[in-house]
Amino acid sequence: MNVLRTGIVGGGFMGRTHTGAARAAGAEVVGVVSSSPERTADAAAELGVAAADSVAALAETADVVHICSPNGLHAEHVRTVLEAGTHVVCEKPLALDGAEAQELAELAQRAGVVAAVPFIYRFHPMARQAHSYAADGNLGRLLTVRGSYLQDWMLSPEAGNWRVDPESGGRSRAFGDIGSHLVDLVEFVAGERVRRLSAKTAIAHPERGGREVFTEDAAAVIVEMDSGAVGTLTVSQVNAGRKNALTLELAGTESSLAFDQEHPDELWLGGAESSRVIARDATELSADAQRLSTVPAGHPMGYLDAFAAFVRDTYAVIGGASPEGLPDFTDGARANQIIDAVLASAADGTWIDVERRPS
Repeated sequence: MNVLRTGIVGGGFMGRTHTGAARAAGAEVVGVVSSSPERTADAAAELGVAAADSVAALAETADVVHICSPNGLHAEHVRTVLEAGTHVVCEKPLALDGAEAQELAELAQRAGVVAAVPFIYRFHPMARQAHSYAADGNLGRLLTVRGSYLQDWMLSPEAGNWRVDPESGGRSRAFGDIGSHLVDLVEFVAGERVRRLSAKTAIAHPERGGREVFTEDAAAVIVEMDSGAVGTLTVSQVNAGRKNALTLELAGTESSLAFDQEHPDELWLGGAESSRVIARDATELSADAQRLSTVPAGHPMGYLDAFAAFVRDTYAVIGGASPEGLPDFTDGARANQIIDAVLASAADGTWIDVERRPS
């Protein structure tokens, strides 16, 4: 396959992360566009690429465009890229509501392009091992699910950025931002979906920087899975001392598993008689976990490695390959449906049946 030409929309942290992952996957990053000509020029200089005039111009130049703009612009930018018939990677949440996200998924399917969403925690080798362990039936019948994603970057009442504004970030902040990752990982590892949920949200500071806050800092969700298993999901961006604490535990009639992304080279396996921790050098790793393990054991793998693996698999699909587990716009739309259900439940205190869509 010829070297892919990659365009980047957005010059912030995620734009830099996508650029590094694209280069690690062997692509040529041909341009970047940001929110203004001045910010575009700064991003182009920092990334060492050309400054593009617009998303449309970038989509005409590149083979694949990575959209890392604020959430409120995702749908507009995706449509522009799809109209050009260009492959697309879009940060989550895919859109500001489930209906628009589903529309984008259908547009991408009709366009016949690869359209991926970076739910990158799937790409830790030991998260992929957890997926294989559950898929092989080792858990038995699923009984309970426990997941949390805790951060503290919004703990101060002065903390804030565009994500606090519902027009830029969406009606959900904490759950839309990091809860979408948690739900995707839960459903991917468990191999089944959340069927119903009941949620409560909380705002830590009614004002930030003198402006009223409308989006949540934390959410607690009770879930019922397709199998009838029950569980809890907790999401917070105001947990002091927690930087990126994404954890998942699944318990079944035969055994349990637990994954902690701050210790990504390990997987805990629990049994009634004994429990153990397996490391990334374990001989029983699945073929897919081994495939994603790109450095020798003892050399820690982390967030950037998982991100690079996601982009590498996306580009492999563009080239005609079929690696397992690439999250596409259908998965992005699914995350938006869960976000909508969380907001609806928190608003009226009822259980919400999550809308079912074909996979």
